[in-house]
Amino acid sequence: MFKGKKLYLLVFIIVGAALLLGACTGNEDLTKLEQIKEDGKIVLGTAADYPPYEFHKQIDGEDQIVGFDIEIARSIADDLGVELEIKDMKFDGLLAALKAGNIDFIIAGMVPTAERAENVDFSIPYYEAEQKLLTKSEKASSYQKFEDLDGLKIAAQKSTIQQEIAEEKINASEYKFLSKITDLVLELKNDKVDGIVLVKPVATSYAQANDDLEVADISLGKEDGVAVAVDKGNSELIEEINTSLEKLIENNKITEFIAEATKLAETN
Repeated sequence: MFKGKKLYLLVFIIVGAALLLGACTGNEDLTKLEQIKEDGKIVLGTAADYPPYEFHKQIDGEDQIVGFDIEIARSIADDLGVELEIKDMKFDGLLAALKAGNIDFIIAGMVPTAERAENVDFSIPYYEAEQKLLTKSEKASSYQKFEDLDGLKIAAQKSTIQQEIAEEKINASEYKFLSKITDLVLELKNDKVDGIVLVKPVATSYAQANDDLEVADISLGKEDGVAVAVDKGNSELIEEINTSLEKLIENNKITEFIAEATKLAETN
C-alpha cells in the first residue's frame, strides 16, 4: 500500500512537471509579435528628456510622458490592438534593455547606424531634422561657421549621432558627453560648456523654455532620419511597425504630431 502511494506520487510529479514544461515551451515558441498580442501590451523604451520627441509634462496635476514619438508609439500599439506601456530610461541604456527583453521596442529619436544595426533591426525612417548648436543668447550671433567653433567647449548627449558630429566636425578644446540633455543644459547655463549639439526641434524647444539660451544660426548637417528599433530577428513585428509608420506618413499625421508636441513643449 505504501509503495502504491509512492508510485502514485511519483507519477503525479512527473505529469505535473511535463505539463509545466510544455506550457513554458509553448510560450518560448511564440514570436515577439505573438507574445505582445497575447500579453495585450507592448513596452516602449524611450529617454524622455528630448522635447518635442519625448518629454515629461505636468497635465492636470499629473506627470506624463508626451511628445510626437509617444504619439507614434500609441498609434503602433493601437494598430496592434494592445495597450502601450512606457519605460523612461537613459538613452545609452536603451539598446541593452531591448537586448535583455525588458522592452519590446525603442522610439527615442534614434538614428540607425551600422554599429547599432549589428544588434537591432530598424524600421523605415519616419523623420529627419537639421543638427544645430544651442548656446548662450549673448554668444549665438558669434557662431556662423565651423571655424567659429574652434577651441570651444562643446557638449552632446552620450552615445548619440550628436556626439559623433561634435567629435568629427568641431575642433573643440574640450568635449563633454552626458546621458541626460537636462544635465547638459545645466552645464551650458552655468558656463561649463559653450554649446550643445542638438537636433533642431530639441534645440529650439530648450531655447524657447530658457530666455538665456538661443539656437545659433549655423547648420551642423542633417541626420539620416530617425527610426524605430526592435531586437534582431523580429521580422513580423518590424513589418507591422512599418505598416503603421507608412500610414502615418501618408496621412501627414507625423507632421501634426510634431506641431502638437512642439506647442505642448512651449507651454508652462
